[in-house]
Amino acid sequence: MAGTRVALLAGLVALGAVAVACGGDSDSRQAKAPTKTGRAVDPTGSDDQSRCDFKGRNDREVRESTGFGSFQPNIRRVYKIVGEGVDARRVVQCREVDSNLDGMKDVVRIYDDKGEAFKEQADADFNGQVDTWITFASGRMAKVELDKNGDGKPDQFKHYIRGKLRRIERDSNFDGKPDVWEIYAGGVLERMGVDLDHDGHVDRWDRDQVAVRMAAERERKLEEEAEAKKKAKAEAADGGTDAYVSPRNR
Repeated sequence: MAGTRVALLAGLVALGAVAVACGGDSDSRQAKAPTKTGRAVDPTGSDDQSRCDFKGRNDREVRESTGFGSFQPNIRRVYKIVGEGVDARRVVQCREVDSNLDGMKDVVRIYDDKGEAFKEQADADFNGQVDTWITFASGRMAKVELDKNGDGKPDQFKHYIRGKLRRIERDSNFDGKPDVWEIYAGGVLERMGVDLDHDGHVDRWDRDQVAVRMAAERERKLEEEAEAKKKAKAEAADGGTDAYVSPRNR
């Protein structure tokens, strides 16, 4: 009986060793798990339409992570190794995401050498073709280009100043030239110009006077609050005791 028990125990140990050798750990199961389309995603990025530049490069470090709702890594960050020895450090260069969990990366953001966002591309309708291009300035969104008719070229352009929408240009007939211009103030449409004969010049401006007044009033309030905060900060630096409270919170 004792010999039987010893043999049984040895068999169980052997089975456990086989399971480990075959990749029974959680990372292996996660990497080989099928996506919603039934395909297994190669975690090295060889078949997931990766746009990050890291393959075959010794000066890049790749890290994979799993986002909410995903059972396998769907976020990839690529870092550039700068400096040597004790001065070596990682600076993010690229980040890409499979946002709809179909196994293909559909959003990629590129960073500059300071680690600030520089540009981004996205496949918003998940058809395998880039249709959104974003440009950043000082880490803030400066321009968004959209392809609305699926020809691979942008036909809508959104311009931002300090992260706020200021102007939209639309190519409504898809001839490669804008024919509608929308001007915004305080996040509100102020006026819209239309090129009726498509000669590149505005033929008619439509102005929303109510929107203009609302935008002006909003800008005025924002300026007042900013000035009040600046004043409160200066008083606090001088030893003042009264903290600023926003009119909205009074």
